[in-house]
Amino acid sequence: MARNIFRGLGIALITPFMEDGSVDYKSLIRLVEYQMANGADFFCILATTGETPTLTAEEKLKIKDLVVSLVGGRVPILMGCGGYNTAAIVEELKTGNMKGIDGLLSVCPYYNKPSQEGLYQHFKAIAAATKLPVVLYNVPGRTGVNLKAETTVRLAHDCTNIVAIKEASGNLEQVDEIIKNKPRTFDVLSGDDALTFPMISCGAVGAISVIGNALPKEFSKMIRLQMKGEYDSARKIHHRFIDLFSLLFVDGNPAGVKAMLHEMGYIQNVLRLPLVPTRISTLQRMSEIMKELKI
Repeated sequence: MARNIFRGLGIALITPFMEDGSVDYKSLIRLVEYQMANGADFFCILATTGETPTLTAEEKLKIKDLVVSLVGGRVPILMGCGGYNTAAIVEELKTGNMKGIDGLLSVCPYYNKPSQEGLYQHFKAIAAATKLPVVLYNVPGRTGVNLKAETTVRLAHDCTNIVAIKEASGNLEQVDEIIKNKPRTFDVLSGDDALTFPMISCGAVGAISVIGNALPKEFSKMIRLQMKGEYDSARKIHHRFIDLFSLLFVDGNPAGVKAMLHEMGYIQNVLRLPLVPTRISTLQRMSEIMKELKI
């Protein structure tokens, strides 16, 4: 039976771009090294925050191999592998290069809006097509469909290599229901930076974080304090970043965190269409808060 090794602070890794729109591999190396040195417990690559739908197959492979090489087995690597065509995902899992990858993050099918039974059969087929641990990803704000708690728990019981869920429904009652009814070997991870503190308080074991790209030391400290039961100290960190949490997503993800990383001097503030940089007013407010927080 597979076990979940994705705990603590997971970085939902961005893809830096040059001014001409090409992948900035030098900045990517610098970012990964910065995050490794400041508390990252695992990496989540080639997923939503990485603007993966805009990457070519060649770019995806190069990014995957680069991160695997940089990390060198020091922490686990979770890789995005999902979509709305079950057969295509199964084929990718059977033929794709998974060397150096420790698990797969698979988002709910989007656009075609399957039923709960359709979601169950979709993820069951994905789990059967790989020996790697699978982390489900529920983000109804993006996919248009919610993976309900009972379906999540059913998958957790029936598929031995489905080991966790990245929950980004924003529904703490649903999160609590999963944690209450899940098998012991299955974990919940926060998929929403602003809700990481309450979710860990409910029993989640970590987060796949956007803000962790820029502030891995601070965010990992909050998670570690909570896991040790030091809730008052962790709450102070959570409250310190509340304004930043909202600004990071007001103009879409990863526009906010890319603007933040640009202000910190790590990357160019470039996204690939259809995504565009955050508004000047958002950037100015973010810059003010960062100065107040001495970031």
